[in-house]
Amino acid sequence: MGTVSNVLSGAVPVSSKLRERVMAVVKELDYHPNHIARSLKIRQTKMLGMVVSDITNPFFPQAVRGAEDAAWARHYMLITFNTDDQLDRERQVLTALRTRRVDGILLVAASTEGDLSHITGSIEAGIPIVCIDRKPKDIQVDTVTVDNVAGARECVTHLINAGHRNVAVVTGPMHVEVARERLEGYKQALRQAGIQVDADLICDGGFRLEPAYRASLKLLKEHAPSAVFCSNAMMAVGLMRALNEMQLRCPDDVAIATFDDPPFAEALRPRLTAMAQPAYDLGAKGAELLLDRIQNPQRPPEHIVLNTELRVRESSLRSAAAIR
Repeated sequence: MGTVSNVLSGAVPVSSKLRERVMAVVKELDYHPNHIARSLKIRQTKMLGMVVSDITNPFFPQAVRGAEDAAWARHYMLITFNTDDQLDRERQVLTALRTRRVDGILLVAASTEGDLSHITGSIEAGIPIVCIDRKPKDIQVDTVTVDNVAGARECVTHLINAGHRNVAVVTGPMHVEVARERLEGYKQALRQAGIQVDADLICDGGFRLEPAYRASLKLLKEHAPSAVFCSNAMMAVGLMRALNEMQLRCPDDVAIATFDDPPFAEALRPRLTAMAQPAYDLGAKGAELLLDRIQNPQRPPEHIVLNTELRVRESSLRSAAAIR
């Protein structure tokens, strides 16, 4: 049995002839090794968990794919869970992953403040965690993020440079650091242009299509902005739905720019101006950091900040004469 184990694990070199004989028998008997028993012996499952906030958001499948590819390259499997940004569900998922003895967890935190003891508890229990996209407050943990403030500021400045002074924002929930940072970038762009921040032009779309659609309807009816910055692409789609319902044209009546550049951005008409995030790289670098942490648990936490890129398309471009 030791010879079979050596062949299947690759831990000990064997001759090609012996390998062929063993693999022929394995195939004939349809033998599958007991990885649970093996993991108890070596204290490794070669399995990573990944927890995302909203798997229906096109940003996160790209991040999952990046993480999966990076894990696979180092002979690890990845299992994925969705929390719907519900903190209680996130707690249950982390408990399940600990119970199933995953070697580490990639986490998009449902909340970045408040009671995050389930995260610190998992780390203290010896389960390495790397946070991507969102950085929990006051927790020493590896992170991979983008500069949300700078990206949002550049995106809104683009709208202002196009001649817009009445720029609104559809933001995410304020208990999530990403939403606060993008709102801060919006405010900085207005202040730098000498435009006063108007609370009536700030509405919460919950980082989701349906809440953003409802919030956008109210915003458009009551305050009639000439341009809107959305804190993610799903909310931009909700805004476009509201525009269509009100028979307003983009960009002639309302210009749009958004954080996130989903695959469908160029398929929309007009094509969507977007601040692109390297979603695949966020996942891949997060997984690489996690695997490095597993190998070297004592190293100091590392914080990687990736660049964003403004991609200007028709949704934010209109003639100066049409701008009010």
